[in-house]
Amino acid sequence: MSARRARLGVLVSGGGSNLQALLDAAGQADYPAEVACVLSNVPTAFALERARKAGVRAEVVDHKGFGSKADFEAAVLGVLADAGVEWVCLAGFMRLVSADFLKRFPGRVLNIHPSLLPAFPGLHAQKQALERGVKVAGCTVHYVDAGTDTGPIIAQAAVPVLSEDDEASLSARILAEEHRLYPLAVRLAVTGAVTLDGTRTRVDARVTGDAGALRSPGAPK
Repeated sequence: MSARRARLGVLVSGGGSNLQALLDAAGQADYPAEVACVLSNVPTAFALERARKAGVRAEVVDHKGFGSKADFEAAVLGVLADAGVEWVCLAGFMRLVSADFLKRFPGRVLNIHPSLLPAFPGLHAQKQALERGVKVAGCTVHYVDAGTDTGPIIAQAAVPVLSEDDEASLSARILAEEHRLYPLAVRLAVTGAVTLDGTRTRVDARVTGDAGALRSPGAPK
């Protein structure tokens, strides 16, 4: 008998390439999570097509149709509850979630951000990195808290910043790592390999056998 898999709800606003990475991972027999529902606040988001193609429930809750953030989030939570969602993954979801939302999924809301947090939180992280002249950039998967990209870090991946980089080329290099890192971090979280210790996390990759995968490309062994 196969082990029960954690049920993910993925919130998206755009193309959904990180959603696709999660869908691809969930298609593997040994992956400990399944995508139970994909929800977008943007009716035209291509991510919805990705979900439908994979046979996953796809829902739209357009924030423009609600008079308050509380009403919008209540509708979102209703869909997630109906789908039996246990963990929430933000994947390019361009709406901040409230503390009340987080209380419904304590310690079970994850986000991926295209910088090595705590550097460059918020929008246009790659542009911020280039403007500051950093030599290494990357991405971070973290637990979501009430701040903006301030939650405890689960995993990170680094990429070099090249002298000829512009925002598009750096973003593409980081995105390739996001697609690798997010499924790994979800695996670690849902299998209990990550424990919270205040504002930090402790990761025991031995639980899932992914210790090597946690190293960034080119990192020493």
